Amino acid sequence: MASYYNDATVIFLNGSFVKAADAKMDFYSQSFHYGYSVFEGIRAYKTEKGETKIFKPVEHYERLKNSALAMNLPYTWNTDELIAATYEVLKRNNIQDAYIRPVVYAPANMSFVVNTEAFIVIEAWEMAPFLGDKLLRVMTSSFQRPNPKGFKIEAKAAGHYVNSILASQEAKAKGFDEALLTDMNDNIAEGPGANMFFEKDGKLVTPPPGNILPGITRATVFEICKKLGIAVEERLFKADELKNADAAFYCGTAAEVIGWESLDNVKFKKSWNETVSKKVQTAYKNLIIEKEPDATIKHSSGKEKSLA
Repeated sequence: MASYYNDATVIFLNGSFVKAADAKMDFYSQSFHYGYSVFEGIRAYKTEKGETKIFKPVEHYERLKNSALAMNLPYTWNTDELIAATYEVLKRNNIQDAYIRPVVYAPANMSFVVNTEAFIVIEAWEMAPFLGDKLLRVMTSSFQRPNPKGFKIEAKAAGHYVNSILASQEAKAKGFDEALLTDMNDNIAEGPGANMFFEKDGKLVTPPPGNILPGITRATVFEICKKLGIAVEERLFKADELKNADAAFYCGTAAEVIGWESLDNVKFKKSWNETVSKKVQTAYKNLIIEKEPDATIKHSSGKEKSLA
């Protein structure tokens, strides 16, 4: 089991920096009982210059705010202040390549009435790419994405990820690396914690918004493709079309950009290293560590602070 903190680990909790081992949360919290909270997954990287840079922090904290408001959780924090607090968490824990997890959670409340307050915690730990760095054997899951009419599908809400956990556990129990979920109409949607693209004849195709979480890494892939001159289409498609693709990949903050070997044991037609998808993966890796100083894609769209 991974160790996310030790006795010296510091987190940001409701305006103060405290040791993770000493932090407390109310066991009567609506978040604990009902999964009623929202969160973000953010990464920081040691750049080619040796600085620590958080990747697209403004986008992530703005999405955290939007998720909280969509779920009727009070949100009183300022994005710039939260970014500064996050850099301080990294500094106090002496980590550069880090995964960062802010969570907005609810107070004690066993009823379903709207809360008048909410709390925030920012944690960080070192983490390798979530799905590893080898091509993935993916399985079409028996689980589907929630009906968007029954949930705020664009919100990154904690309770929603029970669906993701069940799908991923099912795939791993059957000997696969990860799951792929469809929507209620059997169209391909996304992975348990990542968006997906497939490649056909040099063009990329990805599911449209509506049954997916519109990922920040997904948006970055669009930016990379525009720079590289790779066409991208958003449309619905089913598993049969996907199995005839030249290549496919997942993308997400935790997963980064990771290619697939196969879907339901059907291997993709092209060698990964010969695909435009591989070019996207390489460009993403260069972007996050600022390997290309002349890159036209911004590492962050807002105010940036670096740690030497």
